[in-house]
Amino acid sequence: MVTDLASEHLAFRKVLRSFAEKEIRPRAAQADQSGTYPEDMFNAMRTAGLLGLCIPQELGGSGGGMTALCLAIEEVCRYCNSAGLMLLLTRLATGPLLLSSNHTLRDQYLPEVASGRLRGSFCLTELHAGSDVNQIATSARPHGHGFVLNGTKAYISGATVADFFIVWAKTQTAAGADEMAAFLVDRDTEGLALGHIDEKMGVRAVPTAEVVLSDCYVPSDHRISDSEGGMRHLMASLNSARPGVAARGLGLAEGALAYACEYARNRTAFGTAVIDIPAVQQMIADITIGIEAARGLVHRAAQMVDRGEYGLEAAGMMAIAKCFATDLAVRASSDCLQILGAAGYMSDHPMERFYRDAKQLQIVEGTNQIQRVIIARAVRDGRLTFAD
Repeated sequence: MVTDLASEHLAFRKVLRSFAEKEIRPRAAQADQSGTYPEDMFNAMRTAGLLGLCIPQELGGSGGGMTALCLAIEEVCRYCNSAGLMLLLTRLATGPLLLSSNHTLRDQYLPEVASGRLRGSFCLTELHAGSDVNQIATSARPHGHGFVLNGTKAYISGATVADFFIVWAKTQTAAGADEMAAFLVDRDTEGLALGHIDEKMGVRAVPTAEVVLSDCYVPSDHRISDSEGGMRHLMASLNSARPGVAARGLGLAEGALAYACEYARNRTAFGTAVIDIPAVQQMIADITIGIEAARGLVHRAAQMVDRGEYGLEAAGMMAIAKCFATDLAVRASSDCLQILGAAGYMSDHPMERFYRDAKQLQIVEGTNQIQRVIIARAVRDGRLTFAD
């Protein structure tokens, strides 16, 4: 399938590129060094109207969908992957609401996210349940007119600034079987607290932390997943967000290559500009090939989501985009650091930050090993064929 951006998306990308150059680039290094959430960066994105890209117009957003969000993530990630994660969280935390039949919560919370008045966080991972989501231990026990939640979520992005949390827990179906379900838990709910705040290798400007739920009561109308449909809801939420993770990898690779090429033009070795050395040119060419391929995959996956294709039939394609673009980010940041040589290892240049940030992308939202399992099973079962 050939993917082309609509004219309005092309115009939007030009605006985004200017915004990222002016508002994100000057703040990126300090945000990483401080390791604290950059409120000034968030406010710049709010002023630019970027927080509601994936939220429909009737709910206070711009209605740009996943395609517009991926373009925004790609552009800001040329300079700061934490900024891209901040944008992705506007979809991760609202996606389960968008895909839910609980329109009351959707209508209440989504306009607040789009305006920047509320921030949300997606709570799935636990210390002993990452890729294997069936092993989560957080429980939701029916009690009175609601549920009592107990458990600890780990490595939760944006938890330190979140106003509400989408918590995935195990409850029981009418037949007594375990069932996945999502609940919206407000930050000030009794029994909810932050635990350990992590010291991270990269993407340091968006802290991750434990979210601890101790006899945390939520009313029944704060359950998001339909009865006995929780696992499908979870998979749709994850699949529909994966193009955004891929866009983070794509933008990082683009930023790393642009910086490395500029450096290589201005440094000489063996009597010539570094960019004219054949070995360097080979690395530049390979990264460029990867970027062009990744861009097509990201745009295709995003457009599929915008058409409502994010169920089991689309899982393989979402996994391909995420896997390819984030593997590219790791390879590109490594090769571009090599082009800079010793300078690339120093914090005077952004390349060591790109290198540290890239590794996270192969882990989050389903490791790339899990993505390959999804892809292989899609091929095995005939959901993904070369004729598509």
